[in-house]
Amino acid sequence: MNVIRQDIDALNAQLKVTISPEDYQNKVKASLEKYRKTAKIPGFRPGHVPAGMIQKQYGKSVLADELNNLVNEALNSFLTENKVDILGNPIPNDKEEVKGDFEKPDTFEFTYDIGLAPTVSVKLDAKSKFDYMKIKVDKDLVDKQMEDLRRRYGKMNSAPSVEEKDLVMAQFVELSEDDSIKEAGILHSSTISTEFVEDKAVKKEIIGKVVGDKMIVDPTKVSRGGKDTAAMLGIKEEELENVSNKFQITINEIKRMELAELNEEFFTKLYNGEVKNEEEMRARISTDLEGMFVADSDRLLTKEVYESLIENTKIDLPNEFMKRWIQMSNEKPITAEEVNEHYESYAKNLKWQLIQGNIFKMNDIKLDNQEVMDYTKSLLANNYAQYGMPAPEDAELTKSAMEVLKNREESNRIFDMMAEQKLMQFFKNTVKLKEKEVSYDEFVEKANA
Repeated sequence: MNVIRQDIDALNAQLKVTISPEDYQNKVKASLEKYRKTAKIPGFRPGHVPAGMIQKQYGKSVLADELNNLVNEALNSFLTENKVDILGNPIPNDKEEVKGDFEKPDTFEFTYDIGLAPTVSVKLDAKSKFDYMKIKVDKDLVDKQMEDLRRRYGKMNSAPSVEEKDLVMAQFVELSEDDSIKEAGILHSSTISTEFVEDKAVKKEIIGKVVGDKMIVDPTKVSRGGKDTAAMLGIKEEELENVSNKFQITINEIKRMELAELNEEFFTKLYNGEVKNEEEMRARISTDLEGMFVADSDRLLTKEVYESLIENTKIDLPNEFMKRWIQMSNEKPITAEEVNEHYESYAKNLKWQLIQGNIFKMNDIKLDNQEVMDYTKSLLANNYAQYGMPAPEDAELTKSAMEVLKNREESNRIFDMMAEQKLMQFFKNTVKLKEKEVSYDEFVEKANA
């Protein structure tokens, strides 16, 4: 076997693979002999089928399989031995046909295209400046978190009339345009969460209503739309387009959450004796929120650095090659038009992978096996803790982690999480950060921009 590289330009090259008879003859002969021993052909005992008949029936397909194996072996060996850094995988050239005759096999020549990985230079150092958004934990945030915790451990009671955060159990009846009950229309009992009704006029109309009251509503204005609206009406989402926007609701019941009392029982249930009064609870909530928001601030910083590097790092890609490779390697058939439609997003992700790879390489950032195992075990232990269960012994935890890492999708997800953490730490240690205290709402607006 022989492989010759021909560079087309800085990002594209061809590999011509020559396979001689000496490379494949013995392999083809051995494969055909296996077929001869196992082939079941009427009139012949297994193992006694004439070689010529086997050759005629299976010769071309066996030769094609062996050539394909040899070409892949030659390509992989050449790329590895010559340390050629490529994007995707080699793909057959679409202009040059295979040279060789399957009727009279002799020397074969295959031409493959490869996309060369570009040189990447990431400019990120102490001169790089970024804002580090820090959420200000104020009284309003603490009050809200305290109320949420009290609601979580509170009790649901009946209420005389609707207030801003009540649950309204009602019967929905579909109406016609003239407000009469629609024949064969929808009749369904469901719940409205007043707290999440965003239309101010509708919310104002609901508040103050009592059991037995009726009103006409647009179901999309007392739900979150889409699947939520469909679930409220007891139908499938695709059926919504044929549904009226007028429904009569009859209030059957009003439920209100009675907040848990700030007493010893509540503090013990929530903090296992570490908090004994409201003042200590407020301090604990403030500390917990500050810790939680650090992770959010780190994620926002990573996003800001990511966007800056994508925009300012010059990376040229072998775009036409990549489009062909995406189309050929996709699990499901995909058209060239579909590839073009989504290519910009794909190219952006690929550029980020190259930038990330360069950062890891130039700064000797690694993910060793023990580190991955320990991280996976910590994720599993946290899952147990969320359900109030103690984590199993280390041996059992290790066994479970090994099972998780055998799953390729889960393993990739964990590696991505660890890579993101290491990158975030690298960014914080490398760039110059200007701490900027913002309100929670300002932070959310910035994060969603």
